[in-house]
Amino acid sequence: MKLPINPKLLLLSVAIATLMASCSSMKKTQRPIARNGNGQTAEPTAPTVKKRGPYIMETPDKEIATKYSTLMGVKKNDIKNGRLYNFIEEWMGTPYRFGGLGKDGVDCSGFVYNLEQQVYDIANMPRSTNLQINFIKRKYEEELKEGDLVFFDFDGKQFSHVGVYLQNGYVVHASTRRGVIIVKLHDPSLYKYFSRGGSIILEGDSEEQSSGR
Repeated sequence: MKLPINPKLLLLSVAIATLMASCSSMKKTQRPIARNGNGQTAEPTAPTVKKRGPYIMETPDKEIATKYSTLMGVKKNDIKNGRLYNFIEEWMGTPYRFGGLGKDGVDCSGFVYNLEQQVYDIANMPRSTNLQINFIKRKYEEELKEGDLVFFDFDGKQFSHVGVYLQNGYVVHASTRRGVIIVKLHDPSLYKYFSRGGSIILEGDSEEQSSGR
C-alpha cells in the first residue's frame, strides 16, 4: 500500500537538496583566505614600490638622525643616508609573514628585496635568499659597511636568513618573532647563526669591484 505523497514535504526535500549542492559548490570554488600572524583575515596586498629615481645620497631629517644615532651608539653626523633610515623608519615593526612583501607582513628576503630596490635602486635584486647569496662579494666581518648583506644559517639550513648591515655592528632584518627590527650582529640569539656577509655586486661590476656603499 502506497502512502500519499505530501506536496509540502516533497517541496521541502527539494529545497534542502538544492541548498546542500550550492554549499558544496561554494566550498570548491572559494579562494584560500589569507590570514595574518594573529590568525585574523587579511586581504592580500601588493608591495608598494616608490619611484625615487637614480640612487643619490639624501640628508636625513634631524629627528631620524637623532633617533638612529642614539639607537646604534654612533655620532649624529654618521647617519648620512636619509633614504635608508627613512625606509627603515617606515618599515620598523612590520610583522613577519613568510612570502610577504608588504606592510601587512614581510619575510627576511622580501624586506631586503624592497630595501635594495627602494633605497639603492638595484632593479635586478633577487627575491629569495638562495639567490641573494650569489649576488654579493664576500667580505670579512670587520670589512662590512652600511648596505651590505649578512646571511645566517637558521634551522640547520645554509643561508636561510638575511639582513642588512648598518653601522657599529648593528643589522636590520625581518625577525620571525619580532618583525622588522634593528639588533646587534653579536646578539647571542643571532650571532651563533651568522654565516657570511658581503657587498652587493652591481650589474656591470667586475669581480674585483662591488657596490662599496
